[in-house]
Amino acid sequence: MKLSIVTTLYQSAPYITEFYQRATRVAIEQAGGDYEIIMVNDGSPDESLALAVGLTKSDPKVVVIDLSRNFGHHKAMMTGLAHAKGEHVFLIDSDLEEDPEYLLPFAEQMAAEDCDVVYGMQEKRKGRWFERWTGQWFYSLFSLLTGLTLPQNVLTARLMTRRYVEALVLHREREIFIAGLWHITGFDQRARIVKKHSTSETTYTLRRKVAIMANSIASFSQAPLMGIFYLGLIISTLAALYAGYLVFRWAFLVKPLSGWTSVMASIWLLGGMIISFIGVVGIYLSKIYSESKQRPYTIIRKIYASQSE
Repeated sequence: MKLSIVTTLYQSAPYITEFYQRATRVAIEQAGGDYEIIMVNDGSPDESLALAVGLTKSDPKVVVIDLSRNFGHHKAMMTGLAHAKGEHVFLIDSDLEEDPEYLLPFAEQMAAEDCDVVYGMQEKRKGRWFERWTGQWFYSLFSLLTGLTLPQNVLTARLMTRRYVEALVLHREREIFIAGLWHITGFDQRARIVKKHSTSETTYTLRRKVAIMANSIASFSQAPLMGIFYLGLIISTLAALYAGYLVFRWAFLVKPLSGWTSVMASIWLLGGMIISFIGVVGIYLSKIYSESKQRPYTIIRKIYASQSE
């Protein structure tokens, strides 16, 4: 098979029909009749599944993978990629903020530059100033703590070769940060500047973004743990020096000590630091716990496909 188009469905009912029509047109133009469109239903609460299953009845090129519940966008994408059969795989969101027509210029660039991945990148991150600022801050912090420089403002839309996809799905983490996996998989990856539309409200709340940030840093860096060790060493050294000063003052200067305010401030400061340090260690322990159970990162309820294929 020449081409697989992979997308995920979550509250996607308003966009499925148009997405399917546009994706079909570009797939035929790029691969003739040798293609498939894989839609992964990530526990969508609307009519996305029913609409997608209806497409499988009229078009044997459409395959719908229905997950047993909502597992998350990144895990759903990895599930779709694992089932893709094409020599080239085009991953894209179904909400039409990214044009299915990206496939054609992506394919031209891949052929001209002989690379393994062509991915979409926004010239300027969309959204309000707070969203743009937090996005830039996240990439800077991630780079500082992990040593990995991720391309900023990347989109889901990307065209990949078969060998790259096979390498990508070898990652078996239960807690997936897919942008990091895209990067560390390697191969020759090239960016292409595209325009992202704004068709719907984002489902990534601030709380969810913070959770993704904590998970991504814990997945790709030991810097927080090393930082705790060194900071604890510095505090211990300063405490030892101060204790020596107090002994010297008691032994030779014989002056009464005062300053309950500073003592209480120090106790609260150190208590807060200890609690935060335990929290950081707890994040890593929770990841170890999650990985050690070896649970599948998604569970498929049913795969809908035409029997004629």
